Parts: sequence; structure tokens; C-alpha cells
Amino acid sequence: MKKEIPTQLIVGLGILLIGGGVMGGEYYLVKWLPRHKAAVREETLKPVPYKNDKLGIELQIASGFMGNTEDFAGGVRIIRPKFWGIGPSLTITSQPNPDGTFEFDPKQLAKWETDGIYQELPRYRFSRTKINNRDAVLLSQYRNRSMLLTTRVISSERIIEIDCSPGQEDEDLYVDACNETVHSLKVAGPEPPPPPEPVYELTPPARKTKPRS
Repeated sequence: MKKEIPTQLIVGLGILLIGGGVMGGEYYLVKWLPRHKAAVREETLKPVPYKNDKLGIELQIASGFMGNTEDFAGGVRIIRPKFWGIGPSLTITSQPNPDGTFEFDPKQLAKWETDGIYQELPRYRFSRTKINNRDAVLLSQYRNRSMLLTTRVISSERIIEIDCSPGQEDEDLYVDACNETVHSLKVAGPEPPPPPEPVYELTPPARKTKPRS
């Protein structure tokens, strides 16, 4: 005669398994996952010194981009390959500055600022800033199923352009990696002159007229 497994034992095992699954899921969501994300972020953003005398640049590249390096005329491409999909990449180019100016031309700035409207570029943004005391422009747009961040920095000798793409990696994380990388850029050449000191005009106080008696 076959012995039947008691119903209470089956129920107890079911409760034990469900409880263990709930506790395991809670541990995964509350403890393991945040620690894992923090470790991945720290490793991805860890700066790696990079210097290229031919391009006249020095910067700290986020380690998440480090991988294969391809040199070409006037530039370099750094890409981290993925087995499936498109990996994150940096493309850095350097070209002479024929005008010898320390700031971008206002007409060119106006064009970059309005490109998103006239060319209908998705998720386009324009901002002008300073990177290590040099005039810089930051552009971003959505292209080829990924964000593309373009940074242009000008010196009197050259114009540096950095195209940074997260590829198909975590967009938020690699956008931060792009920003930290480009904001570390140092461009060789003379430093821009200090801005002129403001000129204040002193207006003599108005004379008070005595009331007539």
C-alpha cells in the first residue's frame, strides 16, 4: 500500500519555498542589486589618463570606454567592443584653427544653437561653456538608436572635437561617463588672455539748488 504524502507537509513545503523565494527576491532588490549597480558605476567612471601629443590633448577617459584604439589621420577612435550590439565609443579629432582666435565665431555658434530646429534633430541640445579655461560647445542628439554627445573646444592653434556614444549600454551611466571625460580635456597651446576689466563711469553728484527766498 502506497503511503500518501500528508497535505500539511505539502502546504508547509509550499510555504517554505514561497517564503524563501520572497526573501531571496527581497535580498536581490534591496541589497545585492544596489551594491552591484554602485560597483559597476564606480568601475565605469574610473578615470584612465590619456595623452596624445599629435592631437595636442590630455584627458582622463572613463574606463568604460577603454578597449580597442584606432588611429587615423587627424584623430583617434577608442571603442569597447561588445559580443552583441554596439559598444560605447569615443572619437577624437584635431584640426588647425586658421583664425587663431580663442573663441568660436558667433555665426557658427548661432548655427549650432538652431540646428535642432531647422534640421529637426531628435533630443537635440546645445550649450556653451568653459572647459579648463577654453571656449567649448556641448551638443547632444539621438542618432542611430543611441545618444551622440559632441564636444568642441577651441584654442588659438587647434579645434578639438570629441564624439561620444554610449552605444547600447546603459544610457544614463555612459552619458555621465561622456561628461566626466570631456570636462577633463586639456588642449595644448597658449592660454586665453584674461577678460578685460570692466570700466566704471563715475557720475558727479548733482548740485543742490538753494530755494529762492
